[in-house]
Amino acid sequence: MRWRALFGPLALIALWGLAAPAQEFTGLARLDTAQSGVRDQRGGLEVELYLSQPVPWRVFTLDAPRRLVLDFREVDWRGASRDAMLAGDRAADLRFGALRPGWSRMVIDLAEPLVVDEAGMRVDATDGTAHLLVRLERASAEDFAARAGAPEDPDWAFLLRTDPTAPALPAARDDVLTVVIDPGHGGIDPGAEHGGISEAAVMLRLALELEEALARVPGIRPILTRRGDDFVPLSERITIARAAGADLFISLHADALEGLQATGASVYTLTDEALEEASLRMAERHERGDLLAGLNLSGQDDTVAMVLMDLARMETAPAGDRFADALVATFDDLGVPLNSRPRRQAPLAVLNAADFPSVLLEVGFLSSDSDRARLTSAEGRAGIVDAVVLAVTEWAAGEAALAPLIRQ
Repeated sequence: MRWRALFGPLALIALWGLAAPAQEFTGLARLDTAQSGVRDQRGGLEVELYLSQPVPWRVFTLDAPRRLVLDFREVDWRGASRDAMLAGDRAADLRFGALRPGWSRMVIDLAEPLVVDEAGMRVDATDGTAHLLVRLERASAEDFAARAGAPEDPDWAFLLRTDPTAPALPAARDDVLTVVIDPGHGGIDPGAEHGGISEAAVMLRLALELEEALARVPGIRPILTRRGDDFVPLSERITIARAAGADLFISLHADALEGLQATGASVYTLTDEALEEASLRMAERHERGDLLAGLNLSGQDDTVAMVLMDLARMETAPAGDRFADALVATFDDLGVPLNSRPRRQAPLAVLNAADFPSVLLEVGFLSSDSDRARLTSAEGRAGIVDAVVLAVTEWAAGEAALAPLIRQ
């Protein structure tokens, strides 16, 4: 088979089907360190990676300094080392690791201008393993600069804002409450729009202000699912929360209902009916290693995964309801306008996680003049932030008091 030319993500969709009968995907490809390497080859450079299974990938070059970048979802680098993988003079350095939860990156510093000549992944139809080969050839500095840059692809655009040299998220601690704040929408999905204002932009601003306020509370660690105008898939938001060790998940939204007079905040939790279906949807759509924090369900069938998730929800769903009630109470106490029906339930995908309490906070409606004015002013958002912070602290105290009564 001839190596498929650039680039990875679309090519891999077709290749997955070849390996599916031979291997059940877990979403985490293990690197065969004995066979993999970066080596000088025929006047150029060759990158060979042997993986336990195919994953979506892409490759591109960047200039100033010159480097080759490989992104994956996701590679387990354990056992790999720079010294063992790097050979020759055309690659000046090599580093790899987690780019963000669910994504990995390899960066190769180039000692001279080298451009990608061919790249592709072959999948062994017998055992489902994958072999990624990238060959680079010499080029002029002008040609390298002209061809450098990440390809335009909205499905990968949110990765470009991630600094591969930034440290990973600090590990969760038992004595710290990790609150994941999820600003709705972003990037190619602006959400509701009214009067030139987008839901994605307003919710990001509110999330950043909420993060700052929660970070000032001792014992609370806030984490954001996005920090810029980036598209982050719904499943990825849950993955980020799980990787951070979330104790609480708050998704922020502000709808727009043309022709209706809806106004004020409301809080959503998952419906009772949706609770029964959520485990099945998660088992169908997520890798077995990404269903419950601390548990790898690889090799288990849907029944086992669903039972374990249902057991987890016996604690997290009531805790989510208690937090939703606390939010409504603090909004009311601090005079932040509430909707006429402030407590609601809906089968929302972003609330599907079983291992931590989740709520969706609709902070208002962009179609309402009063709500829009409040959400676009620092003073108006400050009242919302104060109410959420108060709800989090009161809820945390209440959960701590309940802990001895909840089965371990």
